[in-house]
Amino acid sequence: MIQISAAARPHVHLIDHPLVQHKLTLMRKKEASTNSFRQLLGELSSLMVYEVTRDMATQTVEIETPLETMQGTAIDGKKLVFVSILRAGNGILDGVLSVVPGARVGHIGIYRDPATLQAVEYYFKMPKDMQERDVIVVDPMLATGNSAAAAITRLKECKPKSIKFLCILTAPQGINTLYGAHPDVEIFTAAIDRELNDHGYILPGLGDAGDRIFGTQ
Repeated sequence: MIQISAAARPHVHLIDHPLVQHKLTLMRKKEASTNSFRQLLGELSSLMVYEVTRDMATQTVEIETPLETMQGTAIDGKKLVFVSILRAGNGILDGVLSVVPGARVGHIGIYRDPATLQAVEYYFKMPKDMQERDVIVVDPMLATGNSAAAAITRLKECKPKSIKFLCILTAPQGINTLYGAHPDVEIFTAAIDRELNDHGYILPGLGDAGDRIFGTQ
């Protein structure tokens, strides 16, 4: 069994809030319908993004309450970009955008070659002025880590201010792979599962997230 490297551990944030863990348990059940899985993923994502954005930059703005003028705190959601690794990453977008609706959205199309388990890119579309933006990459599963590492390598060509990675599940191998390629990228996850099987799926996991989101086989 692969263990998380000592160097990588500080870069991994396990979000263990009871509501997060409860919804994840419901998602793991094989009898969960496509509709319930998709709904739970959105709810779970909206809860997790609070922790991922905990250190977002804020500014002071002047507003008027019904009683008087005051100085309030605000974020600039337009400076934040959620980057979805297609196709399963799209299942997270509704949840995170419900919390930060002003954020921009980018997409990276990458699939895992079934023979080599290596990442192959087929689509890349980002907002303008990425140098001014903080990025949160979203994908439900961090399994081998190859797709995530390849996506972030491509994303760094746009020179964003910062990059974080948000997933629902991961395994030690995925963490080690992503940390080895990008030690500057923090990982936020709801669970670190035991290991990968011979086909690169997380165990115990929840199956193929894309298939369960979209009802495909």
